[in-house]
Amino acid sequence: MSIQQHEPETTAAPQPPTPAPTPGSTVDRTSRLTPKRLAWIIGSLLALVVVAWLLAPHIWLALNTASTDDAYVNGHVTSVAPRVAGQVAKVLVDDNYCVKQGDLLVQLDQEPYQVQVDIKQALVDTAAADVTAAEAEVRGIEAQARSLRWKLQDAIEQVDNQVAVLRAAVATLESKIATRDRARADFRRSERLIRTRAITDEEFDQRRENLKVAESLVSEAREQVYQIRVALGLPPRPENSDDLTSVPKDLNQTSASIRMALAELVQTTASIGLPLAKSAATPRQVIDEFVQMDEEGDIDRILERLLPEAPAVKQAKAKLLQAKRDLEQAKLDLRYCDVLAEIDGVVTRRNVNPGNNVQVGQSLMAVRSTTEIWIDANFKETELSDLRIGQRAEIYVDMYGRRQSFEGRITGFAMGTGSTLALLPPQNATGNFVKIVQRLPVRIELTEPPPDDTPLFIGLSVIPYVYFKEPPSGPHAGERLQTYVQRSSPAKRRR
Repeated sequence: MSIQQHEPETTAAPQPPTPAPTPGSTVDRTSRLTPKRLAWIIGSLLALVVVAWLLAPHIWLALNTASTDDAYVNGHVTSVAPRVAGQVAKVLVDDNYCVKQGDLLVQLDQEPYQVQVDIKQALVDTAAADVTAAEAEVRGIEAQARSLRWKLQDAIEQVDNQVAVLRAAVATLESKIATRDRARADFRRSERLIRTRAITDEEFDQRRENLKVAESLVSEAREQVYQIRVALGLPPRPENSDDLTSVPKDLNQTSASIRMALAELVQTTASIGLPLAKSAATPRQVIDEFVQMDEEGDIDRILERLLPEAPAVKQAKAKLLQAKRDLEQAKLDLRYCDVLAEIDGVVTRRNVNPGNNVQVGQSLMAVRSTTEIWIDANFKETELSDLRIGQRAEIYVDMYGRRQSFEGRITGFAMGTGSTLALLPPQNATGNFVKIVQRLPVRIELTEPPPDDTPLFIGLSVIPYVYFKEPPSGPHAGERLQTYVQRSSPAKRRR
């Protein structure tokens, strides 16, 4: 048998019943917001704030910009080629060298071109001497023309003198005729007197002899008149007149001797550039026309002005000018032996060495510009509706990430998509057409050159963001096609 011990029972006071908590009461919230739950809620809220803070810029960019990852840096490249053929003497640069416009890149052997310069210089000196000789020859012709001018004047005076001699000879002839008539009358009287023996036979013979002498003198005087008329270019006897002194009024302008002197003068002056006179022109007309070449009629001044216009002088000066141009070309070829950089940039693709023989236009190297660069962004055709020239663009380069951004603006659109501008464009008419979204190259130019510490290399991948909701600015703002404009001429090359 076990003996059980019983504790004394105590009587507890009755407890009132606990009321059930109502929703939303303080007791309910306190019982549920445990420290763990409260920390979770605060962390979630902070996470939402951080996510919103991080996504807000991206959402804002997506709503206000158009972008593409199919974009890269592009720029001008200048091929360096010689303008003259020759042997390379020096190569002063190598790949990746930075050069400035006008820097010496390659030097060709200058000796053959220096020889050509010396030869052309000698030809210039010879041509200059020929000009001097031609001017001296023209001055001699002008002096000869002056002499022929006085010779023509002397011929005119000789004709006038011959006319005067003709009139004197006619007067002598008339005197001889009067003497003959008197001798003839005396002889006739003597014929009557000899029959009556009023005179002696000696006197009769004397008068007969005087008549023969008088007739001979008349014949001689007449022949002299005929001779003078023939010398003047006139018929021995006038056709319509018995006056042996009748001569044309303009005989001193139309006679053969004067014509010959005039022709000789015209031939001489023609060699110094004066036009030929008309065949029927008189000396007076020729001289008057010549004198009218000067307002004051100064013959010396006229001849002085004719000197540079003389054919021989002009021909000599033309040869001198050609020789000078040949000399300039030879000097230019000599300068072309120095192959200079045409733009600022970096040397690439050098393929020339000293001793190589190069030809005109042969590519020696290339220089890529470090300032004339732009972005070629290939936007999808569905993204082009809001893009216009002048819209601002923010550019990020994969090489620098988000650490560096570049500012630019749209400057133009290509006139064809990439597929149509390809070397082998698709032929959709052959039946193999598959519609795909096309891309159109859009040029974005930098508003400022890139800094030296963050250069842009050709071909780098970039992501441009075009702010199409901002108003465009700059040239052709708001357009899709640029109007024709002539680019400003580049700076003069330094030689």
